Formats: sequence, C-alpha cells, structure tokens
Amino acid sequence: MIDEIIAVAREAGAQAMKYFRHNALMNVANKLNDSDIVTDADKESERIITSYIRSHHPSHAILSEESGSTEGDAEWRWVIDPIDGTSNFFAGLPLWAISIGVEHHGERKYGVVYLPATGEMFHAVRGEGAFLNGKPIHVSPQDKLSRSLISTGFPVDKDTNPDNNMDNLARILPRVRDIRRLGSAATDICYVAAGFLEGYWEMNLHEWDVCAALLILEEAQGRWTRFRDDRCISVVCGSPVIHDALLHFLRPA
Repeated sequence: MIDEIIAVAREAGAQAMKYFRHNALMNVANKLNDSDIVTDADKESERIITSYIRSHHPSHAILSEESGSTEGDAEWRWVIDPIDGTSNFFAGLPLWAISIGVEHHGERKYGVVYLPATGEMFHAVRGEGAFLNGKPIHVSPQDKLSRSLISTGFPVDKDTNPDNNMDNLARILPRVRDIRRLGSAATDICYVAAGFLEGYWEMNLHEWDVCAALLILEEAQGRWTRFRDDRCISVVCGSPVIHDALLHFLRPA
C-alpha cells in the first residue's frame, strides 16, 4: 500500500504544481478568517486522492481537511491534508505538502508527506523505519537545547484568542539557538524526523495536519506528546532529549 500512497501523492502534487506561483489560474476563499484560506489547488488535490481511494478501496473511511469525514469500514481510515501550508502555497513559498496517513484499527500504519516544490518525499511504514527520497532518516543527535533549532506555529484564531502561543514562545526563544516558523505542520514534523530541526511545537492542529508526519517521526526514533487537550491537537516533537526539554517549558491546559 505504501507504493500506492506515494504514487497518488505524486499525482496530487503534480496537479497542485500547475497552480503554484500562478495565482491568476485559481480562486482563493476564506474559511474561518483571513488567515484560513482554501484554493482550487486544495480542492483538486483532494479530489485526486479521494477518487483514488473510492475506486481502489471503496470500503475505507476518509477524513480530509476540505470535505470532512466519510462513512466507511472502521478497519481502515485515510487521513488527508491535500495541501498543508496553503498560505505558503498561495504566497509562492515552497514549504507546503501533500499529507496522507492511513490508519488500521485506529493505529497509524502508513504515512506519506510529499513536498512537490522541493522534491522531498517522506514516507514510513510502522515498524520499518522512516525515509526521505528512499534514504533512511533519523532525528538529530543534538542534546543541548541552547544549540537547537526549533520551529513552531500559531493557531488560526490568534487574532481573537489571547491563548495564541505567544507565552510559550517568550519562554522558549531565549533558551534555543533560534526559532523558525515554517507554516506547514507536516513539514515541521518531517524536518524534525530528518534532523533538520531539533524540535517543534504547535497548538490547535487537526488530525489531517499530523497523522502521516507523526508516524514518520516515530519511525525516525523521535518522540511526541500532546501537551494540551483543550486546543484540538497540541503537540511537541523532537529527539527524546529535546522533546523533554521543550515539554518542560510549555504551558499545559
């Protein structure tokens, strides 16, 4: 199945690339607010993936960002973000990803995160390791927080909700080498898995943002924790040492 998922991710990515940096070709609409957008490329990427599932695995359930959940066999569920990082995509920045995770009996079994604009294909099968473009990856061996490059993000309701991650940022920023804000949770987590970043945290995410990437992180010997349970999915990720160090400074619910 992993070969199927990789192939459909490539197909969806190729379609999205027809729109990338060609904004005149697509419509853009707000969802919750000006920070939360959807484009024609999101919808077409989703259509390619869901059409494949329905034709090849018609009994499987689907959870996708744009169309929500569908009924299906509870044994298998595909969790899809057709473009994770739509704001980056619309701005012409290359850090956006096609994210496809597949669960079996509620456990993450397969994960693919594909960045079409950079040519990076991350994948994992539970128990078989994590890979970037076919080569094994592993989290960073760095064990000092002060020498670590960390990424984060901010919730879409940051304009109206004061619980917007600024307090965590103020505590952690002075203690690390630097902070990055990549704009795609799936990319953040995969970059931790590959050792490009030492750690990452964000709050108010959704299952489609993290399903595939968290499996990739686990298979790269990384660790993750849901540090809050009141703001959707709020996770901290990293190598075991850096994960624990970051968790210490994050405000719980």
